[in-house]
Amino acid sequence: MLTNSIPVKIAIIGGSGLNDPDILKNRKEKFIKTPYGDPSDALIFGNIDDVEVILLARHDRKHTTMPTNVNYRANIWALKQEGVTHILATTATGSLQEHIKPGDLVLLSSFIDRTTKRLQTFHDGESCHPLGVCHLPMEPAFSEPLRQTVLSTAKSLDIPIHEKGTVVAVEGPRFSSLAESLMFKQWGGDVINMTTVPEVVLAKEAGILYISLALATDYDCWRETGEKVTVVDVLKTFKNNVDKVIKLITALVPIINKGSWDEHVKELRDCVQQSVMVPK
Repeated sequence: MLTNSIPVKIAIIGGSGLNDPDILKNRKEKFIKTPYGDPSDALIFGNIDDVEVILLARHDRKHTTMPTNVNYRANIWALKQEGVTHILATTATGSLQEHIKPGDLVLLSSFIDRTTKRLQTFHDGESCHPLGVCHLPMEPAFSEPLRQTVLSTAKSLDIPIHEKGTVVAVEGPRFSSLAESLMFKQWGGDVINMTTVPEVVLAKEAGILYISLALATDYDCWRETGEKVTVVDVLKTFKNNVDKVIKLITALVPIINKGSWDEHVKELRDCVQQSVMVPK
């Protein structure tokens, strides 16, 4: 095993359909307090292939928190407090492109932000919060070294995956109108969801390598033929395809744990530090 001067610690953020702690062995719960309030749920510590992992249910384990009300800042800050270096996020998404079929996996590579009510930085000027203003570059939005690890692992497992994808993040909790769906498709969006932003932004600002595995569950409502998106269909499709998501994640954990990540973590943290303008 390669030795990292920055210890590797992996967290999984489970979205709709993947927030079950049964994927971990030797589970124990820990409730965390942060300067930004309480996270969505307890952090669940456990093991995958003898590697300690933290699981956090984005919407809480009962899925009672709507996307707008998820405390994204507390979620990411709690993981940062626990020394997390890598986040593997999962998300249910609607497809905006014909070639991305329900049941397909998409490894997200960029986003279009259509949210309107969410705080996207830890540097908000409040007391006890980090000083300054963080003008964070969001290209690349997701950790490219971690993305490449996901792609190579998926290939070794013969799990088909779309190597790139732009997600349109909307406020929710409603689904899109037909006009909106067609517009997002024309903009070049590949999939659509309600949670990637600000999660991906905050993870980067926290200096955590972050990727998101998107599972396409439906075709939203832009297609002239076929069923329109419903909650029932979303959950059904996710349930029918979640095994390959779990298979990929459980294979990734030991591979990431054995990798050499110091350079990538330090590069990200330097980028964040250089992005903060602190008043003199």
